[in-house]
Amino acid sequence: MRHQTIAVIGGSGFIGSHLVNALVEIGKTVRIATRRRYNARHLTLLPIDVVETDVFDPIQLARFVEGADAVVNLVGVLHGRRGDPYGPEFAKAHVELPTRIVSACEGKSVHRLIHVSAIGADPRGPSMYLRSKGDGERAIHASSMLASTIFRPSVVFGPEDQFLNKFAFLQRMFPVIPLAKAGARFQPIFVGDVAKAIVNVLDLDASTGRTYELGGPSVYTLEALVEYCGDVIGKHARIVRLPDSLARLQALSFELAPGEPVLSRDNLDSMKIDAVLSAPLAPELDIEPASIETIAPVYLTGSSFRSRFNAFRASAGR
Repeated sequence: MRHQTIAVIGGSGFIGSHLVNALVEIGKTVRIATRRRYNARHLTLLPIDVVETDVFDPIQLARFVEGADAVVNLVGVLHGRRGDPYGPEFAKAHVELPTRIVSACEGKSVHRLIHVSAIGADPRGPSMYLRSKGDGERAIHASSMLASTIFRPSVVFGPEDQFLNKFAFLQRMFPVIPLAKAGARFQPIFVGDVAKAIVNVLDLDASTGRTYELGGPSVYTLEALVEYCGDVIGKHARIVRLPDSLARLQALSFELAPGEPVLSRDNLDSMKIDAVLSAPLAPELDIEPASIETIAPVYLTGSSFRSRFNAFRASAGR
């Protein structure tokens, strides 16, 4: 079934910005919800409708999805206060919002929903992040009226990411990096490939009810990724592997500092399980994931528009 008008929740964020570009490129009519139009200023040149909406307000959310053929939810948080089974920030973004999106779609006769979760999502998972993501998936699956599809990406990289860019920044600033969970394993996927996968199944009836894991072509330890970023920028900090006890103390100190923590205790809990594919990528996704080695050097070595543009060209093989 063809879905023309797509309402994207979280469309001004990292993955959302790439997805919106991909949807526009294939001729879809796109609207995105944002609390403030300023947050979507980087998308102003695209032919999209930017709607100031508080998606946590049921009335505003219902108004936003009305008339759409499909809804894509990309909202997620990495940090939040502690709680059992998870704190209020995780509950609000990962469980309450998906539940409200389902209700809004059902109430406004929107039959197609794509929800982006996380690899390892499980109501009984080791972290608040993964437990809340798992409960969010349950909320999506609970609806018998929606043709829903769930994506579970591993860590996502690309221009403006808060992953490889962070490792490069730290090595530019500090001669030594005390590294927690150095052996944790990831299968990073390029943000453009996440967008392609979503676009490729949007109109695919066979994807209804499916949950797709997304990962790149290679698996890396966290330590290997930090070392690789050092190779790219030509600055190698000495990596000191922290035992778990010191890692938790380090994370606690980050949590107590002002601003967004570099690392939280919940992040450490998430890394107790590998963020890698449990099976090969589904063929209907029709993607050949780009490698970190192809994409990352282009944007890690510069911050100009040209370097970011070249990263997009590299991903397209041009």
